Amino acid sequence: MKKTLQDLTIKDDFMFGAVMAEEENCRGLLERVTGLSIGRVEISRERSLAYRPEYRGIRLDVYVKGEKNTRYNVEMQMVRKAALEKRARYYRSQMDMDLLLAGESYENLPDTYVIFICDFDLFGAGRYRYTFENCCLEDLNQKLKDGCRFIFLNTHGKNRDEVPGELVSFLEFVRADLKESARDFQDEFVRQLQETIRKIKASRDMEERFMTLEELLRDTEKEAKAEGRAEGKAEGKIEGKAEGILELLEDKGSISEKLQNRILAEKTPEVLRSWLKLAASAESVEQFEREM
Repeated sequence: MKKTLQDLTIKDDFMFGAVMAEEENCRGLLERVTGLSIGRVEISRERSLAYRPEYRGIRLDVYVKGEKNTRYNVEMQMVRKAALEKRARYYRSQMDMDLLLAGESYENLPDTYVIFICDFDLFGAGRYRYTFENCCLEDLNQKLKDGCRFIFLNTHGKNRDEVPGELVSFLEFVRADLKESARDFQDEFVRQLQETIRKIKASRDMEERFMTLEELLRDTEKEAKAEGRAEGKAEGKIEGKAEGILELLEDKGSISEKLQNRILAEKTPEVLRSWLKLAASAESVEQFEREM
């Protein structure tokens, strides 16, 4: 069933972008995620579909400039997508490229944070927060001072005693369904987000923007399907189908029962399309399984 603006929670891309367009909301989130005190933020509105629904290069992330020119890229991830860690790497590279094209020199490149808020545990260790930065494998105390940090949040964390309670409250709010998200989470920041969401849902302008976005996404999906059909009848027949992925992998090695069951159990079209492309390009079943 097609969602309306009233059906959205903060985990929906449009609502997340609209809520984080408020500087106080965005600053509060970044402080909870990074553990740093952030005086001010500057949100790049031209990259937000909440403000530019006609933008054809669809981006549903939040791009922020903070103090000391630090850059943050934040995105909701509600579906486990293939090669998510490499997606984070791509985002970081795009941030650097944008800055270099704008005239920054290498030595003046600012610190960057790529932050994914996941409604699943990507790494399976039960942590609410996973933070990565480059270090020397021969000496873990030696850090590469490249200014890059990746943070993956997990709404299904279990190590409540090891992270700030305010971060847990936020992640529980993200995890909640529509009815549950309206309850009192005993957290002032979450109340602030709830109030922003109420204002957005009462806005006729935001209702129109959301409807325009939905139309854009439908058009984009139609275009993608048309392009897929143009690439060949065989690919068009198996697009989004688990059986098609297995057919492609059969010529590349032995498929374990565990891998086969995982592919057949996946029902999300977006994930299946990603796996289909990976299966076509992978040189072996082992490579496919490693990168899926």
